[in-house]
Amino acid sequence: MAAHQDGDQDAMTLAQRVADAMRASDAAAVSAGVELVEVGPGRAVTGLAVTERHVNGHGVCHGGYLFLLADAAFAFACNSFGVPTLAAGADITFLRPARLGAELLAEARLRSESGRSGIYDVTVRDGDTVVAEFRGRSRAVPTLAHPPGFTP
Repeated sequence: MAAHQDGDQDAMTLAQRVADAMRASDAAAVSAGVELVEVGPGRAVTGLAVTERHVNGHGVCHGGYLFLLADAAFAFACNSFGVPTLAAGADITFLRPARLGAELLAEARLRSESGRSGIYDVTVRDGDTVVAEFRGRSRAVPTLAHPPGFTP
């Protein structure tokens, strides 16, 4: 049992190290106000407080920011195993508007993997209200450089 717990802790440590390196070099998410809330093997949670800069002409959070929030959670989750991984594709369904002042959380989880490909689902919520559902398709690219500052 202790060896399994050590393995779990090693996996958590690796996921956090990768996330820290990615976050340090992700100017897009950082400048948009996206925060990393939690990360672990095959999962991640990101957050965004919707401010004036995030709203569109209808006074609701712009869909591009919702996509960015979900995509950031997806990126942290699919890179959490320590192998450089990129999005092969993604789509999002907007279910409800997120208003100015909303505190959004995007929770990503690995759903399926086969070889170098993976499928991740991300749910974006404002409290208990689901705002959007995102599905990302990942592709591991072991020949790609790791984020600056990360060494396996």
